[in-house]
Amino acid sequence: MIKERLEQLRQLMAVHHMDAYMIPTSDFHESEYVGDYFKCREFITGFTGSAGTAVITMNEAGLWTDGRYFVQAAQQLAETGITLRKMGQPGVPTMEEYLDEVLPEGGCLGFDGRVVNGKTGKELEELLEYKHVKLAHEKDLVAEIWKERPELSSEPVWILKENFAGKSALEKIKELRSKMKKEKATAHVLTTLDDIAWLLNIRGNDVNCNPVVLSYALITLDSFQLYINEQVLNEEVRGYLKDLGITICPYNDIYKAVALLKNEKVLVETGKANYAVIKGIDSSNRIIDKMNPTALAKAIKNPVEVENMKKAHIKDGVAMVKYIYWLKQHVGKETITEVSAQEHLDHLRSQQEGNLGLSFDTISAYGANAAMCHYKATAENDTPLEPRGLYLVDSGGQYYEGTTDVTRTIALGPLTDAEREHFTLTVMSMLRLGAVKFLYGCRGLTLDYVAREPFWSRGINFDHGTGHGVGYLLNVHERPNGIRWRMVPERQDNCILEEGMITSDEPGVYIEGSHGVRTENLVVCKKAEENEYGQFMEFEFLTMVPIDLEALDKSIMTEKDVELLNNYHRVVYEKLSPYVSGEEALWLKENTRSI
Repeated sequence: MIKERLEQLRQLMAVHHMDAYMIPTSDFHESEYVGDYFKCREFITGFTGSAGTAVITMNEAGLWTDGRYFVQAAQQLAETGITLRKMGQPGVPTMEEYLDEVLPEGGCLGFDGRVVNGKTGKELEELLEYKHVKLAHEKDLVAEIWKERPELSSEPVWILKENFAGKSALEKIKELRSKMKKEKATAHVLTTLDDIAWLLNIRGNDVNCNPVVLSYALITLDSFQLYINEQVLNEEVRGYLKDLGITICPYNDIYKAVALLKNEKVLVETGKANYAVIKGIDSSNRIIDKMNPTALAKAIKNPVEVENMKKAHIKDGVAMVKYIYWLKQHVGKETITEVSAQEHLDHLRSQQEGNLGLSFDTISAYGANAAMCHYKATAENDTPLEPRGLYLVDSGGQYYEGTTDVTRTIALGPLTDAEREHFTLTVMSMLRLGAVKFLYGCRGLTLDYVAREPFWSRGINFDHGTGHGVGYLLNVHERPNGIRWRMVPERQDNCILEEGMITSDEPGVYIEGSHGVRTENLVVCKKAEENEYGQFMEFEFLTMVPIDLEALDKSIMTEKDVELLNNYHRVVYEKLSPYVSGEEALWLKENTRSI
């Protein structure tokens, strides 16, 4: 099947005189997760992971993906004729190096310019210019092969009321125009879905787990065009948008609209707008290539959003208490697998008032499977839970009151000394970072060592960021705030930590073939005291879920670590106890006791 598709693609490449064809994992909006319509790379390669880029030439095919997916990709690409290119590994060329090597003088690189961002397209232009390689970005060749391609999502749009959003869309648009003036911009092209949803206080369901709406926006100082599939708008939403001064235009007309701009100063983030949009902007315009102003504005949650997020986390905490209690009572007494456990948790979350679904696909991983950070339990690899060892569950929900993301590692029975040590170090790390106080002006890069010190002092490390920004009833991964130990410029998550920013705090330990541990809370940044040294900042935990006392090795904890744990559990009990009863209430009290 895959070999046939590759052959069909090569036939089309020959018709269009293309020497190579690139297929990334993306939609028209540079979204992290994409709808079924956009899964072209999966269709061509058979690889189902959420990240990766395929490059097809006339006699070779390669897939570039990162360490999260090496095992999965190797299995899914077997016997397809597609070579797995393990990104970042010694001797493995980058995709750009490969293209530079294989494309001939005067050759042609093809791709759909709507799914490659403008920055990447420009970099490829510059890289291949010396060879006079042409970039042909107008053809979606996969569409000509994919006969049963799903329809473009067109889920209904709804309005997020101000008692949840905390600020009107009218205010947000006014503030955006103020930022445009500051940047000397006369027009702003906005294509990122979460930014548009946040700006207009609208939500939808066009990307799994991300309540966004397929749309583009073109904003000037006195007009606002929204490019959207009109059938997703009911009369209420149409009236609401009209009252905001917004003109509704057909979704695909954005390309005509940008081509009509002349002699404007256009604010557009080329790394987030697609190449076709950027190429369509006339040379008479001056492009101001800066991060969308809405990215920072959206990350700084207003007081209403923060208070709502606290309510969402209490609801979420109740679901998690019910889940952990159920797990402890039933493992070893009946058959529970990773998939059935996940389904039970997803159901418990769905029962919470105001729940609108999951914020990402639940990670349910037992034993050695938890050593793979982004493990996905399926019918093919479903592992039964046994009354021993550690089980990791990373999950979250979408509520009218916000977005949650929590990881807990749970002892299902007897543990090894190494499992207990790694569990305890992870808890110490998470609590220490949550308790840190710092001067205003710090970034996540400054604070990361607080979390890593318990590991690094023992020669241990975890190979992922310690924290990412989280949206409000939006994407569970949100820039520009984050916590990591080294700069990764393309992630754009190292801004100054501002009051109202919500970030995850999620250290872990991953021992291949044995076990994995991660403990994750969300924290909100807020002001502490201000004195002659300046404004101090601190975090407050939003996540209210017990930490498994059965897995702790208290002997490696300092008095301060014990105090931090006891203080956290005291608050968890205070917040959750009014909402649980019977055996669950007794279990919660026992499992949040002081140690």
